Amino acid sequence: MIDIAAVDDDRMLLDGLSSWLSGQRRLRLLGTAATVGELLAGPAGRADVVLLDLVLRDGSRPETNVRRVRAAGSKVLVISTVADRDRVVAAVAAGADGYLTKNHALDSLVEAVETVARGGTAHSPELAFAWAHDTGPLRPRLAPRERQVLRDYASGLTLKATARRAGISVHTAKYYLDQVKEKYRQVGRPAYTKIELAQRLHEDGLNT
Repeated sequence: MIDIAAVDDDRMLLDGLSSWLSGQRRLRLLGTAATVGELLAGPAGRADVVLLDLVLRDGSRPETNVRRVRAAGSKVLVISTVADRDRVVAAVAAGADGYLTKNHALDSLVEAVETVARGGTAHSPELAFAWAHDTGPLRPRLAPRERQVLRDYASGLTLKATARRAGISVHTAKYYLDQVKEKYRQVGRPAYTKIELAQRLHEDGLNT
């Protein structure tokens, strides 16, 4: 059983979600809230996964909301009516574990929640489009080979195995990896360890 909560200021949507989830055996709704502050003040703030609306009427920033929910120990699945590219990118870079627009079927929502609860990232065509067209200054421009080396190395391969998969020497693989680290340092997001590189991979949607 996965405990979830929802933060949205659309009362009709929350009521509909509550009704639909009452028949779900895999998901249990702990509660709903109109703001992140309201969520964290109650027992629903301890949910495994929080469904977080991208834009709330209280004027809070999506990335701030994501960080607050993650800091409380919950994973975050961002949902929205409209695919706002810049806000989607900011939310995922802040630590959101996935993104769906509200026009997806409820079965897709269940699948996304289960993926996020397992520690994965819930990808969608809208998220892929947002990443592909992101031009934010905090996201370094990586060459295709740099991206490949980063993805393989950060996924758990040794440098030697990374080089073998790419068909290059270990020396060349290390050069590409050093280039990646330098580019992240230049945009103010240093990543020196494999764990930090894996985090950047997740933040920037490069593991898709």
